[in-house]
Amino acid sequence: MLRTPRGAVLGTALVAALAVGALQAPGQATTHAPVPPAYQNSKLPVRDRVADLLSRMTLAEKVGQMTQAERADVTDHPSEITAKGLGSVLSGGGSTPAANTPEAWADMVDTFQEAALATRLGIPLLYGVDSVHGHGNLLGATVFPHNIGLGATRDAKLVEKVEHITAEETRASGPQWVFAPCVCVARDDRWGRTYESFGETPSLVERMETAIDGFQGTKTKDLARPDRVLATAKHFAGDGLTSYDASMALGGGYPIDQGIDRVSRADFDRLALAPYWPAVRKHHVGSVMPSFSSTDFNGGDTTDAVKMHANHELITDVLKGQMGFDGFVISDWQGIRQIPGATYADKVAAGVNAGIDMFMEPYSGSDTGFVEFTETLTGLVDNGTVSMDRIDDAVSRILTAKFELGLFEHPFTDRRNIDKIGSKAHRKVARQAVAESQVLLRNRQHTLPLSGSKKQPVYVAGGSADSIGKQAGGWTITWQGDPNQVIPGDTILDGIKGAAKGPVTFSANADAPVPANAAGVVVVGETPYAEGPGDYNGPTWAPNGIQKMTLSDSDRAAVEKVCSAAATCTVLVVSGRPIIIPPELLGQIDALVASWLPGSEGTGVADVLFGKKPFTGKLPMTWPRSLDQEPINVGDADYDPLFRYGFGLGT
Repeated sequence: MLRTPRGAVLGTALVAALAVGALQAPGQATTHAPVPPAYQNSKLPVRDRVADLLSRMTLAEKVGQMTQAERADVTDHPSEITAKGLGSVLSGGGSTPAANTPEAWADMVDTFQEAALATRLGIPLLYGVDSVHGHGNLLGATVFPHNIGLGATRDAKLVEKVEHITAEETRASGPQWVFAPCVCVARDDRWGRTYESFGETPSLVERMETAIDGFQGTKTKDLARPDRVLATAKHFAGDGLTSYDASMALGGGYPIDQGIDRVSRADFDRLALAPYWPAVRKHHVGSVMPSFSSTDFNGGDTTDAVKMHANHELITDVLKGQMGFDGFVISDWQGIRQIPGATYADKVAAGVNAGIDMFMEPYSGSDTGFVEFTETLTGLVDNGTVSMDRIDDAVSRILTAKFELGLFEHPFTDRRNIDKIGSKAHRKVARQAVAESQVLLRNRQHTLPLSGSKKQPVYVAGGSADSIGKQAGGWTITWQGDPNQVIPGDTILDGIKGAAKGPVTFSANADAPVPANAAGVVVVGETPYAEGPGDYNGPTWAPNGIQKMTLSDSDRAAVEKVCSAAATCTVLVVSGRPIIIPPELLGQIDALVASWLPGSEGTGVADVLFGKKPFTGKLPMTWPRSLDQEPINVGDADYDPLFRYGFGLGT
């Protein structure tokens, strides 16, 4: 901020006006008050403000607006934002300020914003985060079930409420933009991002796109409110339609994530593109992120595969043309670097000319980052490889979002809702979402709900019973998640202890004796993961272990011990997708529940377990009998799952 000799702070608009010479300096003779630039006039239509600002910008300033750096790249030197005129900064998964508190987040974003406002034209910064199940990077935020659980609720109004809370908590801590929701249609459970999908059918995903309204509101003017953020529909398109490549298993790469869609164009339109029509035309999503994946509509010949980040036909002709998308396209993390090309300049040119408007170019251990991107794109315009019309189109889209978000009038964090982050009211909604997401798959002899009798003991076992890190999953504080992560909230064991009237015994490995007539509850599941390392038989370097989509030896042993000794045996599966339950083990289980990744509110699981609320969840994914059936989806000619899509018992 600029201060006068008397210490008064000059407003952002005034600082910007002085920078462009629109206002006269103190002491200069004048007879009329100067007229501020049109782009600073909030009463003018956004299109007029954009046109005026664009007309004042140099090529360097335009390229800067198309550039996004990572927090870690500019934290030590925020002046880089000023020098390059950066349009955006993001926090990747696990990228947080040193003190991971709401106040520290807001202070950090405002520091970066000050640097942006110090540029010649004072164009405010847009800050983006992956709020994919709540503002998961922020310690203390409300952590909701991942999308697969929200899809199980079939409750579109609840999903809108969940994302409205997420928007409020995100914006109150600084960021005004989220890289969510994923409107992917997951067709192979071996994919490590399956839990980011609402379900395996386009119709279910489209039904849950009320998430966009939760983030943005339903009117353009809502974006400027302190409880709304710009949403991102991702990953355009076909991220959930890639084919499993067994040759990539148990190596250093990803067997299915970021792979190739080997499908017909008709199937691609039906399964991959379908959710984007309502996302754009009905919900008016503000930004779209291309997929890392490639398309191959010629029978699987990979030499014909086209990277989505370079797909002009789909990004420009279909998304922006046929669908009428008028927001901006943001690349994924270093996404253009996967585009074939002899040089970095070739990749930048392909991405820009395909229709990408802003580029996520962090260094992240690379020698190439946002600085090299700005230099490269400038050179491509100078030599005619990228037209000025393409640049102006991209920048106009970005500036439109910033005006609609109200950032030119209120660039700094509005902290009026900061005390609501992680509040009881917000966690109550998360608890409701958890309860509605639980899917009862088996209930022999009406085992559930548990009676809650004061006389009946409850015996709890399993590696996921008392692990809030496992039940929150990936994209929680860190990118891949951590089974030992501790966040505010309640584990499933906490919920059971609060709901049971009789004594509760907990033994993770079921080593302690099972009391007579005990109701046994075994909570099993996966270790946390995110994209890539979450693939079935994924990379050997996966931080939380290679994913097998089966029970661990210790979890299976716990099930067998408890089911053989307890009066009744209930198994809760905490996972980001269906996992394989062998028939010989299933035969020992009285009640089986798909609990998904419930987030911070384990009490929601106990609510249905003990009958405080009924089971109403329905499977958003087909549950296979064996891995040999993958991929398996409703409508397959030989469809014979263990539990069909849409199945779910009631109580």
